[in-house]
Amino acid sequence: MQIFVGVASFAVRALHLHDHRNCFFKILQQGYAVRALGVQGKRGSITGSVLLEEETSVTVEALQILKNWRTKRAVFEMSTEENVGILSYANSLPGFRGILKQRFSDFIVNEVDLEGNVIHLSDLEAPLEERAKVVKVSEEGVADDEEEVNGEKQPKPLSDDYAADVLAFKEIAGESNAKVLEGLLVQIANSNDPVPPVLLAPDDDKNHRGMIHTFFKSRLTFITSDTVDGASATDKCIRLRHQPRNQGGGNRFQKRGREHGGRGRGWGRDSKRQKATEGGLEQPYDARDSDGWPSERPKFLRFHLYKENKDTQDSLTVIGRMLHVQPKNFGFAGTKDKRAITTQQVTVFKQSAAKMAALNQRLFGMRVGNFSYVDKALVLGMLSGNRFTITLRGVVAETDKSIENAVKGLGESGFINYFGLQRFGSGSIATHNVGAALIRGEWKAAAELILDPREEDQPEVKEAREYFKKTGNVDGALHKFPRYLTAERAILGSLKRDSKNYLQAICSIPRTLRLMYVHSYQSFLWNHAASYRAKTYGVDKVVEGDLVYDKDLQGTDEAPESKIVESSFNDSEVRAPEVLLDDVVEADVPAEASNKIKCLTKEDVASGKYNISDVLLPLPGGSSIFPANGTADVYHDLASKDSVDLQKSTHNVKEFALPLLPGAYRLFLQKPVNLEWKILKYSDPTKTLAETDLDRIQKVSEESTEDSKNKVENEQTAFQLSFTLPASCYATMALRELMKISTSVAFHKSLNDEPVVTAKATSA
Repeated sequence: MQIFVGVASFAVRALHLHDHRNCFFKILQQGYAVRALGVQGKRGSITGSVLLEEETSVTVEALQILKNWRTKRAVFEMSTEENVGILSYANSLPGFRGILKQRFSDFIVNEVDLEGNVIHLSDLEAPLEERAKVVKVSEEGVADDEEEVNGEKQPKPLSDDYAADVLAFKEIAGESNAKVLEGLLVQIANSNDPVPPVLLAPDDDKNHRGMIHTFFKSRLTFITSDTVDGASATDKCIRLRHQPRNQGGGNRFQKRGREHGGRGRGWGRDSKRQKATEGGLEQPYDARDSDGWPSERPKFLRFHLYKENKDTQDSLTVIGRMLHVQPKNFGFAGTKDKRAITTQQVTVFKQSAAKMAALNQRLFGMRVGNFSYVDKALVLGMLSGNRFTITLRGVVAETDKSIENAVKGLGESGFINYFGLQRFGSGSIATHNVGAALIRGEWKAAAELILDPREEDQPEVKEAREYFKKTGNVDGALHKFPRYLTAERAILGSLKRDSKNYLQAICSIPRTLRLMYVHSYQSFLWNHAASYRAKTYGVDKVVEGDLVYDKDLQGTDEAPESKIVESSFNDSEVRAPEVLLDDVVEADVPAEASNKIKCLTKEDVASGKYNISDVLLPLPGGSSIFPANGTADVYHDLASKDSVDLQKSTHNVKEFALPLLPGAYRLFLQKPVNLEWKILKYSDPTKTLAETDLDRIQKVSEESTEDSKNKVENEQTAFQLSFTLPASCYATMALRELMKISTSVAFHKSLNDEPVVTAKATSA
């Protein structure tokens, strides 16, 4: 007797074809009959109806293979534009070929603030009134105040008692931590200003940390020690802070009942961690050690962060370590591309401009400047957009005129407002597949997708993933997984405490990072719906059933542009109040404005009041309104294929239950603003072709950004484009519309590996 199980359809790519075959072959080897098995080219499909022999002893294993395939298929599907629904264009003009991000300097991003000002780095100095008190920051981040002795500035030496304490501490905590303590003691002895805290090296041994706390309670009672989070989700560090009992001056050691050189009992320490408060509400900023801050000065320092080929969170982590402040003390409006040169605004809690400016001597690939003090911190979404300057190298086009026509077409018709590939991750485990597993409540499957081996990983990462997959040894895997893999290490750290609780493991991932998975699935549905809307109804007019934002409807006055937000894949600590980070999505109209979403009737379409630039598509959530036409079916059909119910949740974990999330609305089309372009010639592929903010400060001559006129050997064509987009948009999708080629990293790497093309466009 045969039992019909069902039809399994698999996306096929030449690179992974053998994996799909292996899955079927395994079933075949277990005694099952597979019929209608076929392969149709590189982008074809393998389809098979699987018949299970009831009497076979391995039925359960084969059934499990099929049950898991829905989730595991993600392992075999790289995030290509087709896979995530990026299928259509806004115009039919021919494009041209060019290499995107051949160098990170080919992609320049400048944040645009809420007032429409483009953020540039133009001044590296502290304000004039602070320059006379510039704090010199040592390699360990400790400020060194020196006194003049015999014409030379020398720090006051430690007394014999404290030198002995340092030696004793060395026996407990090691030489590097002893040097940190010695630096702190020297600074306390030589400064009348508040002394910044210092961090000891990460220490995962709770008992050892307890020994260190006991040391300071018994021997150096004027120094308070506490445990804080380190750079990653699982790191723990001990922070040392000097806590003077009064601010009346005098020697910094004379604080706990005895003269300089004594120890005394002191007054103890709080049993609970102190929390900064403002207006009666908890604040996420570390206000301890902020005594002495001028009362007339606003609490936040705002500065411009310029970075080259660095991630926003990583950059602020480095700066935080130099200042000895936790990442949560920083605020920013949105994350910026890593492989790029970017400038954005950042705020930090109670740090002086002079101290920040001094960091420029030590920062690599970063600069800070344009300092000012403000009353409020930046939070995610406090920007209106970004200004892009993008250089495409190795351009090949029929004529210069064809390039000009393509640019005009982009400016006039815009582009479909797709979520770009970076929304879905660059690896073989697409983030939307993890999101679908979370929405279904398959916690273990989601954790495995995050932890499982990936073809594109670096050798050390692949080794770590394969080790855990094979052995299940959590402790061993934690030692092997690099610290920058925040989600993976958070899951492993939780499984170390409770090996069965996969929901707890998922929830140990930093909130904005784990929300990214669900938002990625919403984006996946949105992209497919947008492609259907373009293919079925066109991109030039509204149709019956379309959704638009109508400010004249009764309800909130909140306009679409008031909710333009960027997702932030944060590090182990959030830099803004978490209440403001709930359900951060890249949208143009929030769910709260649903009472101003209008579904167009025949009369509305005939009135001519609305045009294609008004059309919205929903990011599905419990309160979302869907179009009253065929576009709505795309959402439900795709979700159904992934066993996701858009109206009912299978679990009660709110942040992973799609019907319990608010959803939002996103414009179907977008147009770049202030579009500028030019064609360049170059022969040296290593030369920077666009001027950066740092170039302007350092007054780099124009000759250094362009090849000399007389260099014609191997001359190539480059195309440079500048434009502004709202923060919710992806510049890569504008470039896709312009060039009519894929924006995937793999594709552009393949172009970069091709022989140099010296043929160049000529005017028609």
